[in-house]
Amino acid sequence: MTGAPARLLAWLVVLASLLTACTAVVDLDDAATDRSSVTSSASPAADDVTPTPRWAPAPTPTPAPTASAAPQAFALNLYQEGDFVPQYTFDWCVAASIQMAHNLTDETGSRTWADRAQQNELWEMARARSSDSFNGANPIGWAEVLTEAGMGPYAVVSIAGYEDALQTAARAIAGTGRPVGLVMWSGRHAWVMSGFESLGDPGQFPGFSVTGVRVQDPLYPHGSGQWGPSPAPNSLLTPEQLATQFVVREPRRWSSDMPAGYLLVLPQAAVADDLRGG
Repeated sequence: MTGAPARLLAWLVVLASLLTACTAVVDLDDAATDRSSVTSSASPAADDVTPTPRWAPAPTPTPAPTASAAPQAFALNLYQEGDFVPQYTFDWCVAASIQMAHNLTDETGSRTWADRAQQNELWEMARARSSDSFNGANPIGWAEVLTEAGMGPYAVVSIAGYEDALQTAARAIAGTGRPVGLVMWSGRHAWVMSGFESLGDPGQFPGFSVTGVRVQDPLYPHGSGQWGPSPAPNSLLTPEQLATQFVVREPRRWSSDMPAGYLLVLPQAAVADDLRGG
């Protein structure tokens, strides 16, 4: 047994050597330096690198659109040289107005409607569709012929207020690209409203105001001793000038259940869609 202590001591010496060999003595500053150098050695030089952000900045808000401080001057006119047609008799104002409506809206390149025989035919058509104690053509027949001739649909409307009537007419022209019929002289005569000027675009300012009206009076240049002279074709009248001849219809002038007011032969909104094939 005398050799056992010696062997035990030798074994302990060997074990201590092994433990010493597996234990690394590392300085924290050296470790940090080593990690830094590894990262640098694996990356390009700092001057050649554009860092990739891990987040995106919040987008700059788009400023909300601001409405115009005030409505601007606006003008629309369908008239072109050659669109005007005179009435060939003192009875055919509606028929001449139908011919002008065609000319104002025709985009096919066909010839102008201005023939006397055609005007007579259109008057007979309008008269046949009118209920009129004076045996003439009234706005109902006027609207129906416009519709049947491919320029409609049109309808007769009565507007109680003068300014409302002008706004309604201007809005219809802007919205449909079609002229408006004005029933003049308290129900006795027909004009065509081919355009207007206003303060504000009707499509953007519901409260726009009409400042001028473009008119075609088929009776030009004759006029009326009672109502005044006929304006020249494509005249721009102020609302005050128009009001001397565009007045409220007399209910007894022709039979109708329509209330008294300013009468318009008005293009309907569906016109534009129908003509485009919509």
